[in-house]
Amino acid sequence: MKRILPQIHRLLTQKQKTLATAESCTGGELSRLLTSLAGSSRFFILGVVAYHNRAKNEVLKIPSRLIIKNGAVSKAIASSMAQNIRRLAGSDLGLGITGIAGPTGGAPAKPVGTVFIAVSSPDKTICRKFLFSGSRAAIRKISALKTLQLLKSFI
Repeated sequence: MKRILPQIHRLLTQKQKTLATAESCTGGELSRLLTSLAGSSRFFILGVVAYHNRAKNEVLKIPSRLIIKNGAVSKAIASSMAQNIRRLAGSDLGLGITGIAGPTGGAPAKPVGTVFIAVSSPDKTICRKFLFSGSRAAIRKISALKTLQLLKSFI
């Protein structure tokens, strides 16, 4: 982690790219990491923790029918979170994370540790599904770190 944050900071600054985050299961951990280095205001525009489905609907403008159809923890919702936060913030890039950090809330189809991470630009959106293990804190941390890795490969 010590190396990836400065790398992302440098890449975003050099390429003059801005970003915004929409987080659910990480509860702001990703935004905290991205703003932990001085100068992050050059690229970090907005961070939203949309934990409840109502926030996903009202703040991020994700239609309720999409949440009901796919579930809050899904590729469709993570992708919509990334796309909509990018549009809301007017940033170059948007990041969306939704998942089940546990220790409860899992189901056979989506066990605890299921996390969807999306990165969006005006040209494309990618979304990856992960299954992490460990404590609630560990799942939140590894989800944020995996998002940084995905962002780095995206830019």
